[in-house]
Amino acid sequence: MTRLTIRRYPDPALKATAEPVSDFGADLATLADDLYETMKAAPGVGITAPHCGILLRLTVIDLPEIGGRRDYVNPEILWASDVMMTHTEGSVSMPGMTDEVTRPEAVRIRYQTLDGTVVEEEMQGFAAICMQHEIDQLDGIFWIMRLSRLKRERLLKKWDKAPR
Repeated sequence: MTRLTIRRYPDPALKATAEPVSDFGADLATLADDLYETMKAAPGVGITAPHCGILLRLTVIDLPEIGGRRDYVNPEILWASDVMMTHTEGSVSMPGMTDEVTRPEAVRIRYQTLDGTVVEEEMQGFAAICMQHEIDQLDGIFWIMRLSRLKRERLLKKWDKAPR
């Protein structure tokens, strides 16, 4: 496994829409392993290929709630709960910066596994929050765009002053 370079906000790759994965060969599995190693070193609980400048719809999430590491290829939200939940979010691309984001408490998703098998599943709680956060990133929506303008501006001032 190779540790990849994580792009830092405001890198243009973080605002780009990722392309669907169509090749389910060994290179995809290697990329997922590399993303996992990169995420663990960051540290983080989720990462997308665009976080490392690779514009493919691939995310790796590692949470006890989902049984540990899971790889999601071409994930999409099919349904989102009307019940909302607020949770602290951050990003491997903006280390040390966090804020409260409100999102649906549950989602039904469709994705493919590394071998191309199509899966649908429902997620709740923190797992649902993480999945929405990562799908946003695949769609070119960096998490701070879910904050109010005032909260986002405060966080960006703090980010600009943060040592790198």
